Amino acid sequence: MDNFEFYNPTKILFGKGMIARLDEQIDQQARVLVLYGGASAEKSGTLGEVRKALGQRTFCEFGGIEANPTYETLMKAVEVARKEKVNFLLAVGGGSVMDGTKFVAAAVPYQGEPWEILLKQGETVQQALPLGTVVTLPATGSEMNSIAVISRKETGDKLAFSNPHVFPVFSILDPTRTFSLPPRQVANGVADSFVHVMEAYMTLPQDAMVQDRYAEGLLLSLHEIGQRITSAPADDYDLRANLMWVATQALNGLIGAGVKQDWATHAIGHELTAKYGIDHARTLAIVFPAMLKERREQKRAKLLQYAARVLGLTEGTEDERIDAAIARIEAFFEGLEIPVRLSAYDIDRAGIDPIIAQLEEHGMTTLGEHQDITSEISRKVLERSL
Repeated sequence: MDNFEFYNPTKILFGKGMIARLDEQIDQQARVLVLYGGASAEKSGTLGEVRKALGQRTFCEFGGIEANPTYETLMKAVEVARKEKVNFLLAVGGGSVMDGTKFVAAAVPYQGEPWEILLKQGETVQQALPLGTVVTLPATGSEMNSIAVISRKETGDKLAFSNPHVFPVFSILDPTRTFSLPPRQVANGVADSFVHVMEAYMTLPQDAMVQDRYAEGLLLSLHEIGQRITSAPADDYDLRANLMWVATQALNGLIGAGVKQDWATHAIGHELTAKYGIDHARTLAIVFPAMLKERREQKRAKLLQYAARVLGLTEGTEDERIDAAIARIEAFFEGLEIPVRLSAYDIDRAGIDPIIAQLEEHGMTTLGEHQDITSEISRKVLERSL
């Protein structure tokens, strides 16, 4: 296990009715900007609960943050925040709204061109407005980390940044807020969480017993949730509660502490979203099984460990067990009605070239836990996903 520092200051308020506790989390004199996405936050009643909980505080609202939050839209929110002199941000929504709010938090006090925050991956951020979140879609873990991914329509870029100043002060997770989600979004949340765990786990043996067992517990839970979620009633509170908590744990930093991580699947997936507009989670379902097929030798030991500990596959040769494990992962995604091939999105071999070009333009030419996934290997991964 490598040396590491672990820091996570986010307070979690989990369970039914927790939005009412919002009043206790924000100073009474705060000037609040509430950020959200589309009409669903209003229709579901979540925004109404938030307004009620904010009470007599001065607050304003900014809606319209996209499923892949754009720099252009978020800069409008920055203008509102500066004009209204807000000093606290509240994200109401899923990962996109939370990511966008983190960018706004960093951009409002930023002295230079805010796009530099993305170009420098957050290194230039010296301060940020405090923020909290009310989660309506369990998927990204953004409610308990300092990471955000932002797109720019003008250039077609999709870039990430991280900085400890944008950790949420608190996050409210009420599983009942997920009851009105479309099945597609719920399935995406399961898939996204699954690959988040795998990016930290499916690498190489590092004698990190706590991280491995923790990750395997999350993966076992996700396999069970995936098998049940598509047919379970939308108001199955316990199932939605478990999904919500697993999604948070998948990317709050614990399972990745002290171990080498991959994230090549995410790098390639982000480019697929930027170029072709495919849902983020669905790009991961395309790329991840193909990545395992291409990198099976580099990941052999962990593939066998996953096969045995999570899937219970102990019979047959090593190669047979690895084949079976990868097939089970594809079946996991397909059971969520998420395709695992580019062809499902009408992308053929010719569609790979623009993705490789974008990876190279963004400097994504040494990816993976070994930093040895070149552009050519990324191309082979995509070819395996056709």
